[in-house]
Amino acid sequence: MVAIVAGAVVLSWPSQTGTASLWPTLAVLGACLSWAIDNNLTRKVSIADASFIAMRKGLAAGATNLVLALATGAVWPSPGIVALGTMIGFLSYGTSLVLFVIALRYLGTARTGAYFSIAPFFGAVLAIAFLGEPASPRLLIAGVLMGVGVWLHLTETHQHEHTHELMEHSHEHEHDEHHQHVHADGLPATGKHAHLHTHEPMTHSHEHFPDIHHQHDHKH
Repeated sequence: MVAIVAGAVVLSWPSQTGTASLWPTLAVLGACLSWAIDNNLTRKVSIADASFIAMRKGLAAGATNLVLALATGAVWPSPGIVALGTMIGFLSYGTSLVLFVIALRYLGTARTGAYFSIAPFFGAVLAIAFLGEPASPRLLIAGVLMGVGVWLHLTETHQHEHTHELMEHSHEHEHDEHHQHVHADGLPATGKHAHLHTHEPMTHSHEHFPDIHHQHDHKH
């Protein structure tokens, strides 16, 4: 994770020399703090339908940004710009947010945020490919750092004895070691399905990620 964040810092570090104003720096830190809080809160509800979560967040964020823009003197753009902005928003915000919520569900907040932080690298690569921007040494350094970080994440193993507390929730699942409940009449017992079910307390050891079923602490 440190390597991924270091790569993002190298890539986004301003190239101009000089002392920056304090307020822009604090604004960026505040935005990062807000995003971190948002990610942790979203992880708690990520068991719900990801597209529904993305829709609600998009409506709230879009309405807020629209009000702020109009309040600061922005004018309504032409229909063509609105259509283009809607298409870009659907792909770069809507679709990516749905995938982000799904990642929170299965990977946890820290890993998802770390993977998401490699986005500036992809943006820089696309800028080189389509906008003709030159490849810089710091882009190569950032790419190496991010690549190492992602490789370490993908190859790491996390296994120890842990206890699952009593839990009741509803989500899509298959019957496995964590889903051994009995079905009521009429509910499918094979394949992926979704319904309200109960997890009985269980202690075992296996490789796992901090997903919706593995939110235990690591105190010894």
